[in-house]
Amino acid sequence: MTVEEKVGQLFMIEVAGRDAFRVSEDAAALNRQRYGVATPAEVVRTYRPGGVIYFSSRGDDNLGAPGQIARLSGGLQQVSRDTSGLPLIISVDQEGGAVSRLPTPPATEQPGNMALGATWSTADARRSYEITGAELEACGITADHAPVADVNVNPANPVIGVRSFGAAAEAVSVFVRAAVEGLHRGGVAATAKHFPGHGDTDTDSHVGLPRITHSRAQLDAIDLPPFRAAVAAGVDLIMTAHISVPALDPTGVPATMSHAVVTGLLREELGFDGLIVTDALDMRGASGQFPPDKAAVTALAAGVDMLVLSPDLPRAYAAVLDAVRSGRISASRLDASVIRVLSHKLRRGLFAAASDPVRAEHVVGGPEFRSDVAAITSRSTTLVKNDGGVLPVRTGERTVLVTGADSPAVSRLTASFSSRGHVVRGLDDGAAIEDAVGQADSVDLVVVATSGPTTAQVDLVRALLATATPVVVIGVRTPYDINRFPGAPVYLATYGNGATALDRAVAAILGEHDPGGRLPVSVPAADDPSRTLFPVGHGLRFERP
Repeated sequence: MTVEEKVGQLFMIEVAGRDAFRVSEDAAALNRQRYGVATPAEVVRTYRPGGVIYFSSRGDDNLGAPGQIARLSGGLQQVSRDTSGLPLIISVDQEGGAVSRLPTPPATEQPGNMALGATWSTADARRSYEITGAELEACGITADHAPVADVNVNPANPVIGVRSFGAAAEAVSVFVRAAVEGLHRGGVAATAKHFPGHGDTDTDSHVGLPRITHSRAQLDAIDLPPFRAAVAAGVDLIMTAHISVPALDPTGVPATMSHAVVTGLLREELGFDGLIVTDALDMRGASGQFPPDKAAVTALAAGVDMLVLSPDLPRAYAAVLDAVRSGRISASRLDASVIRVLSHKLRRGLFAAASDPVRAEHVVGGPEFRSDVAAITSRSTTLVKNDGGVLPVRTGERTVLVTGADSPAVSRLTASFSSRGHVVRGLDDGAAIEDAVGQADSVDLVVVATSGPTTAQVDLVRALLATATPVVVIGVRTPYDINRFPGAPVYLATYGNGATALDRAVAAILGEHDPGGRLPVSVPAADDPSRTLFPVGHGLRFERP
């Protein structure tokens, strides 16, 4: 391989468009802006990257029907093989729940990590990720940037939250292992992220550089066990975090740029011999201190193997090439990463990989997959409070008011009640509290969806609770909302606002199934975080005659 070809293998890039060879004018303009060429095929021919990452937003819009994704994957692989003789790692962030790139439907709507944690069943987690892996593999995607291995010990965490399996390191560790095993069964590579642990931060690394104040002893007890479990399970990739961890590197640089973290801790101490990849380098946690050229060279010097989403690929590529030619990055250092990239491609069978659009359309969203995930989601629905035994509500036709701050959740709950023959009135967060209270007096049941409640949401819930109508509150994103209105007599947590999660919540409200979940995190009091309202493992069942 030439030096230029080797450097190309270190980059995982994004391309705009749903076809390798023919794209819309908008996609062509975006590719030209980034790379100077119009189509994904031309981008691959020009830079010969080691991998591509798909998106359904960011203007890239790679992901549509399963057959389309498979054709895109097949086209990109053919171009890469024809150009360099090497296949691509084709990846995506398909965590389930809050971070899901494949359109649902037709893809199976997965419950997400915290919902899986609420099942307390590693078999459920393994099956969920196996289904995810099978659907990705059918679309020609070779690697999933999942599972999240962060332990969410901070309820105010703005970026991890329900993306984590929970707040107990031991439980998160066994779920991470199950997720890795599931993805492997499904046929794709797994990525544990965000090393060395993003679970205790109040800053989103997309917009700033979080600082983790854990001591080394706390890191060993809380943050690192899930990554050790991932390594033991044979995880293929580990993604670094753009977080500062003074206990590991007192210079305060992001972990992605730290030789002590990447090489010293991950490579040498944890013994990880797979691919180390960066989180997106266009995030402010990295780009705030490190412009594209400096970020690429510094991360490689720290021990990273692949650079994900460099915000200026031509500049970053030129900087790495110059660093190799000048000796700032040695030939042996370059070769070590290239060998790991190629070894991954050989180990995962990418040289013989092929995607079939017809098969993709058949596999993705298959009835068995949807049935299994619906059952798993039912086991995640968590009944946190049921004072007075309000749930399950009495049988028979009823009039229901559905309201709340999450418009998609209100729509999905409304549809779910309507499908069961109930008369439903829906009011989203644009409605005045007075309107909701006025309608509450003329219905049989009020269901209110909360989502990280603002003062206005709290006021709405309290006003509805003051009416004579039974009120069911559903925390549709995180389970912590109940601490803002602890007097609410009935509270369900769904850990997500997807259609399946909310349909299963409605089914539980109506007594079609027992809510099977138990909290994988503790819920602290809002006015005194040291006081626990509901502990890890809490979850109620219906009292049936």
